[in-house]
This record gives sequence, structure tokens and C-alpha cells, in this order.
Amino acid sequence: MTDARPGSWPVTLRSGDVTVRPLSARDAVEWRSARQRSAAWLRPWDATVPPGGDGRPTTFRALVRRLRRAARQGTAYPFAIEVDGHFVGQVTVSNIVRGSAMFASVGYWVDVAYAGRGIVPQAVALVLDHCFATGLHRIEVAIRPENSNSLRVVEKLGIPEVGYAPRYLHIDGDWRDHRLYGITAEDVPPGGLISLVR
Repeated sequence: MTDARPGSWPVTLRSGDVTVRPLSARDAVEWRSARQRSAAWLRPWDATVPPGGDGRPTTFRALVRRLRRAARQGTAYPFAIEVDGHFVGQVTVSNIVRGSAMFASVGYWVDVAYAGRGIVPQAVALVLDHCFATGLHRIEVAIRPENSNSLRVVEKLGIPEVGYAPRYLHIDGDWRDHRLYGITAEDVPPGGLISLVR
């Protein structure tokens, strides 16, 4: 049984030369290359498993299987970001809750070689607009206070800060504080969030 809404998954979304589409096992080579090239740049922001936590998938194929299973169940939407047909990063909607909450979280990363080009704000805007169009009401983003690149994404999209969470997520080997940002369907401008970054 699935809790996914009709038309919510799988879906491909586009804005200019930026495309977001379902993450696939076929992305393995480009995904690994982007992660290796960007390892030092991403390390301070990457989730880690705390002592006693559930292990992470050990291969890209296992990661894709787990995320696509969650997508079929309606609890996550794992998107690849492409520019001109090349894999450059990822946007993942997770912790999707329906019922009275209609809530989700979103996380993202981009290859260091493509950073600073406005790609991530476009990709996140496309994904959030899609989530709101398929019935979600609220989406949150948790960002470490030191992560100026991610903070610029929520600023460009006009997503307001809604709180501060000490020791919120296990990142880079320890429990880290996060600034919390949240947006509801009512906050989205008439042309969608994508209208803010086109």
C-alpha cells in the first residue's frame, strides 16, 4: 500500500537548463564522481550515523533502492539535479507525513564544480512547488548556522526562519545545532517559488 498522491512520484520538473528527476541507479558513476570531487566541501554538512544508530547504505545502489522504496511508500521523493543532461546534485524530500500534518523536510547538495550558479535555488523551488501542488502544506529545511551556501538558498526563496534547534542532527561526526526554516502553501507567491529565481 502507498500513501503517495497521484502524480506526486515519479515526476520530472524543469526550469531553463535545470532539471530535477527521480534519482536512478544509472546515476552511479556521475554521483560518485561528484561526491568524490566535493568530499572536503560537503563533509561539514553531511549527515553521519551516531553511535547506536541505524547504518547507512554502503553502496550507491543500496541508497537508491532504499530511497525509491520510500518514494513508493510516499514517505520520500529523491530527486537528481541535472544541468544540460549532467548529474550535478540531489534534492531529497523526506519525512513526508500526510493526515493532519501534510508535512515534509527537504535537504540538498550540489557538486562543488557547479556551486554558486543559482542551480540549487531553482531545483529546490521546483521540488517545493511540486510538493505543494500535490497536497503538502508545510515544508521545513534545517541548516547549520555556519552553512552560508545553504542559508543563501532559503533566503533567495523567501523561506522564513522559524526556530533554532540545539544538537538537532548528527552531522560531521557530532550532534550539531541547526537553524530551522519553514514555509507553508499559503506563503507561496502566485507564480510559485520558481518565479523568485527564474
